[in-house]
Amino acid sequence: MTVAPSTVWEILRAAGIDPAPCRSDPTWRQFLHAQAAGIVAVDFLHVDTVLLKRLHVLVFIEHGSRRIRLGGVTANPTGEWTVQRARTLALTLDERFADIKFLLRDRGSKFTFHSTPSSRPPAPCCGCGPEAAPCDRGADAILTGVL
Repeated sequence: MTVAPSTVWEILRAAGIDPAPCRSDPTWRQFLHAQAAGIVAVDFLHVDTVLLKRLHVLVFIEHGSRRIRLGGVTANPTGEWTVQRARTLALTLDERFADIKFLLRDRGSKFTFHSTPSSRPPAPCCGCGPEAAPCDRGADAILTGVL
């Protein structure tokens, strides 16, 4: 079923609903640029070996510096393994870890960041939209360099 935009406008106007006010908000690109120092993206990429084994590579990308950090390589990624690698990254970042406000990730089951009293994971910004693009481009660059 297809509905014309003018029909939707008439229905909303009849119900007394104004247009969405968020059109003046910053675009996704402006948000990323303003918050780049506090954003880390994390994703898995996979590598198929000569022996037809699939390895999963965990990568972290710091948006501010565009630095790609290798989190680890495993044949069977689990949530616990991923959490341990994220904690290891947090230890290597030292005081810069306090500046991280957002963690971009997808909704996969391998990303189960549990909070403990001694660790404060960044606020997740989940989705498969434009926020996943830096990880996808980083993965392409890594695979191009390796292959």
